[in-house]
Amino acid sequence: MRVLLIAGGWSNEREVSLSGASQIEKAMISLGHDVTFFDLDPDLNSLIKAAHNCDAAFINLHGRPGEDGTIQALLDDIGLPYQGAGPLGSFLALNKHLSKQILRNHGLPTPDWFLLTDMHNNIPKALRFPLLAKPNTGGSSLDMAILNNFHELEIHIKQLNFKNNEIILEEYIDGMELTCAVLEDMALPPILIKPLKGSFFDYASKYDPDGASELCPAPVSAEVNSKIMELSLEVHKILGLRHYSRTDFMLDKEDNIYILEANTLPGMTRTSLVPRAARAAGLDFAALIDKLLAMAINSTGNKTKVTT
Repeated sequence: MRVLLIAGGWSNEREVSLSGASQIEKAMISLGHDVTFFDLDPDLNSLIKAAHNCDAAFINLHGRPGEDGTIQALLDDIGLPYQGAGPLGSFLALNKHLSKQILRNHGLPTPDWFLLTDMHNNIPKALRFPLLAKPNTGGSSLDMAILNNFHELEIHIKQLNFKNNEIILEEYIDGMELTCAVLEDMALPPILIKPLKGSFFDYASKYDPDGASELCPAPVSAEVNSKIMELSLEVHKILGLRHYSRTDFMLDKEDNIYILEANTLPGMTRTSLVPRAARAAGLDFAALIDKLLAMAINSTGNKTKVTT
């Protein structure tokens, strides 16, 4: 199969994207696929040219564009199949404020939150600290912080380029972080994440070799595991996702489960969370990549690949 591997781009998650793409490319080559690597740039016409005579695309972008549905919409328009969520599902999942509201509409548990859109006059005085601050449409735990009071909130805001950021201020849940992947309408074994650098699963915890301990299957009760798998499937369905996704959770000390967010293009290095869960379910990294490509091809319907 001739695969267009799309990675890089210009978000602040570029390096994470490129790191995963190099491992994906090696796996695809080992499977006998003909891979064209494409480092996304703002000239989208160059992407269309790179898609010439390709059979499918594999998107390994993080942040915008890529996770916001931009590239998915373009690929749909030119008829090139790809793995993962379509434009609408991608947009819904990346926008935490919107996706949390949709999940709450369906009665699913998510921590209380507030969307901060103005650093001067939009901060409610009734905020209850501590709070977890994170970009509304960011990923990889970049620019996240636990805030204990208004002074820390003001400092955090000043450190960000607020004109380009909406900030989610979310109720801080004191407990354990878990994550659960969905692959082709099946929930994979949940993973318990224990950060070893810092008090939550931040950028360093995610990408430093010794940043976190990730236990799969999660050493929690069978009831909690079952409920997290059930909720992951519900999130996947409600947000209109396809092929695969990963949903993050917090489990408090009373075993109450809270949905944090869904990821439509989760990290895809060999040691990333989704490959780790797939391995526990019997799929090695190359087999996982091949399965995702097969799902992409099988979901094309009557669309025709790019030939001009």
